[in-house]
Amino acid sequence: MDLSTDWLRIASTSDVPEGEAYAIEIMGLSLALYHVGEAWFCTDNICTHALALLTDGWLEGHIIECPLHGGQFDIRTGKGQGAPIDIDLKTFPVRIDGGDVLISLS
Repeated sequence: MDLSTDWLRIASTSDVPEGEAYAIEIMGLSLALYHVGEAWFCTDNICTHALALLTDGWLEGHIIECPLHGGQFDIRTGKGQGAPIDIDLKTFPVRIDGGDVLISLS
């Protein structure tokens, strides 16, 4: 399989400091890129509860908290962490290639 057709470059590793979330708009999608320790994660950036940008919220470890109603998601899996969340976030596989951050949309 040719990964070059399956992976999209969305950022440089230098764009996202460790412990931060970074908003990205690509191909009509609003995404959130997270850098936690040595790991990288990508989810939809729109809260499934009330259409707020998660990157405007608070990242603590692997949990992002929505700024609007305090809903929380695990950025590793997209799983909602209780009320008011009843729909999980979509997540995307992330790969680092040199200084580039790549995601797969498939």
